[in-house]
Order: sequence, then C-alpha cells, then structure tokens
Amino acid sequence: MGAALVDQLRRPAQDRTWYGNIFGIPYDFRPPTPERIRAAFWNKDDPAIFTRRPFGVGWGVNLYRLLHRGS
Repeated sequence: MGAALVDQLRRPAQDRTWYGNIFGIPYDFRPPTPERIRAAFWNKDDPAIFTRRPFGVGWGVNLYRLLHRGS
C-alpha cells in the first residue's frame, strides 16, 4: 500500500489517477462505486475468478464465476 501511495504522490497532481499496478499488484484508492463493486464481486461477463478490488490493494473474488465454474 505504501509503495502505491508513493507512486501516486510522486506524480504531478494533475497526473494522479489513484489506481494502477505496483510490482504487478493492482491498487485502487478511488471511492468505490456500486458498479465497480459489482464488477469485482459478481460479474457474469468476466471469465476471471480473481478481479481488481473496487478499493484497496490486491484482488477480489468474482463470486459469480466461482459458483458457476461449469457454466
């Protein structure tokens, strides 16, 4: 988390996005939205089980895909 914050704070203010990857690990410090929460945790259109978290560092689990693996 610290490395991600340093990455953003080293950028000029107008270039800070507050989301990205650091050392291959995703992070997102923007306020979560219902759409991003749903996309991370219940997304039938995404074949991935592990998804970007809607807030924080690391990955979330697409519960839809986990529960419907044979579909």
